[in-house]
Amino acid sequence: MSYDCDVVVIGGGIVGLSSAYAITREAPGTDVLVLEKEPGPARHQTGRNSGVIHSGIYYPPGSFKARFAVRGAEEMVRFCAEQGLEHEVTGKLIVATERAELPRLHALVQRGREHGIPVRELGPAQIAEYEPAVRGLAAIRVGTTGVCDFGAVARRLAALAAEGGARVRYGTEVRSVGRDARSVTVRTADGTVVRARALVNCAGLHSDRVARLAGDDPGMRIIPFRGEYFTLRRPGLVRGLVYPVPDPAFPFLGVHLTRGVDGEVHVGPNAVPAPAREGYTGRAFRPTEFAETLAFPGAWRLARRHWRYGAGELRRSLSRRAFTAAVRRMLPEVSPEDLVPAPAGVRAQAVLPDGSLVDDFLFAEAPRTVHVLNAPSPAATASLPIGREVARRALAALGAIQV
Repeated sequence: MSYDCDVVVIGGGIVGLSSAYAITREAPGTDVLVLEKEPGPARHQTGRNSGVIHSGIYYPPGSFKARFAVRGAEEMVRFCAEQGLEHEVTGKLIVATERAELPRLHALVQRGREHGIPVRELGPAQIAEYEPAVRGLAAIRVGTTGVCDFGAVARRLAALAAEGGARVRYGTEVRSVGRDARSVTVRTADGTVVRARALVNCAGLHSDRVARLAGDDPGMRIIPFRGEYFTLRRPGLVRGLVYPVPDPAFPFLGVHLTRGVDGEVHVGPNAVPAPAREGYTGRAFRPTEFAETLAFPGAWRLARRHWRYGAGELRRSLSRRAFTAAVRRMLPEVSPEDLVPAPAGVRAQAVLPDGSLVDDFLFAEAPRTVHVLNAPSPAATASLPIGREVARRALAALGAIQV
């Protein structure tokens, strides 16, 4: 049988491109083809986030997120330095503004130490030394957090993968996937047929749909959450990165302040359900996708379980003053006029049928197939080790390496 490539990767975000790059490095000569429906790389989650290189402090020991983020943060800084990509290791503050948050803040200190992450506990006066305009009862400083341009990282990974022999086709949407004992066959929107020995699904917002196209039950559904951002009209109010203490019941980190490599201070995101998988504006609506969400029992169970939290997020979405109030908990000087609307992102969040949120990276395997089913933040930070993990699984599917 003739093949068009050894491995076809669906998705040209940072995870798909890192996977292609890792395959070409692990097994030189392996013919890799990346199919991306957009006209260029990193058009969705990769290119629409706050650009933070996360330390890994939030994630439970032993989880993929913890292992890959801690390792990935170090590797991402080194990668940016070696490739001449703009980045900075700034450290960040996680600030408690209420007494009820202090036990959770202390738990983060313990978790940081378990991960070997440099963490320093701060009182109010020490907070002011780092961030004069920020107020809080206590804080911790996490030394390994930084910022970069993940879109630039993805473009560089695409170039490096190409140097290793991979091909990337943009503007190529996958419409169907067939699989038999010897090959995987992908048909694109223009009628092109690609026959490969193995398939890697890194489709992000559409990962569950691609899994079903391949005939696999992913056991979850992607529920899109729009994250709305602002930029700070007075960027001098923030020197670096400032985060609230997260609620462990949710995978979202809350509205935070991030000085990016562009010098702008990004404020956000919130997290509101989006009626379209690529629903970057409040007007974006795709009836079929919205109907799929409404028909999924897990969506209703999620809503019943977390309606109070969701109502607060929706209120902040509809009211600039409510959003400002969330920011003022840490940055009292900010006013609604200081917040300038900025492009939104959409988080591809995997939800189980019982309504629980998948809180770790989620991989699944089928014959000749590797699915990356849940890879929201901190996947960009962790993209290099995620890419190696996917490469290991894909090459095992080819029989090229032992596991």
